[in-house]
Amino acid sequence: FARELSVVKWRLPSEKLRCDIMELNYSGTKHRFIPRANRVLLYVPRPTSGRWRHELSEKSQDTKDLAARAIESDAVLAELVENLSGASRRIRQISAAVLAQVAKESPDRLIDYAGAVVDALNRPEAQTRWECLDVLTALVDRDSRVCDRAVSGAETALFDEESGPVRLAAMRFLCALGATTENRSEKVWPLVDEAIQCYHGDLEFQDMLVAVVDFSAGKLSPTVKSELAERMKFDAENSRGALKRRAAQIIENVS
Repeated sequence: FARELSVVKWRLPSEKLRCDIMELNYSGTKHRFIPRANRVLLYVPRPTSGRWRHELSEKSQDTKDLAARAIESDAVLAELVENLSGASRRIRQISAAVLAQVAKESPDRLIDYAGAVVDALNRPEAQTRWECLDVLTALVDRDSRVCDRAVSGAETALFDEESGPVRLAAMRFLCALGATTENRSEKVWPLVDEAIQCYHGDLEFQDMLVAVVDFSAGKLSPTVKSELAERMKFDAENSRGALKRRAAQIIENVS
């Protein structure tokens, strides 16, 4: 068979020693290295262990392709998760993006790795955190007890002053988790309530409200239902368009 792999970086045993390989054409037992510009890493062999470091380009199709491989291969999936705790910011971001795609297509594959995803909420870069929050949101219905451990990290993300996507991902996660039981609804409600007040009118607020609509349809305690209805009353009565409709829907759900 013939197969072409695009490669830009091969990590040697010493992290200080690297060689760039722009492309590897694999055909039978022959290997040819062809320099070509603007290509990116898909699969990189680790010479000392025979394992592969999995990376991909900015293209969404590459993310989907590697996610499909991760769904089929335990080794690929495990290394992507391992990358979340690696030293390279870029590799952490890329791996988190692939794992978020895996979570969309086959969340059960990530149940055993939920703890590592929770830990990755402590990474400094925004993308790794929002992608991991998306993974955890997909896992709420599968392992909500592990997701409980992510509330602290989600709280920090919810009030991140630098990144709207991180705040939105945190809101989605907290709303999904809080909708599962009355006790959890009471635990996350102060955070959700504060976010509704803080981000009212911000760019991501409408998408946050979509998450709150789903939250309102969950298993909320009577106290949370009452306070949520009161919080949305003003928008239901005085706003227009989507904001008015969503506020009214939330009130209807908790009534």
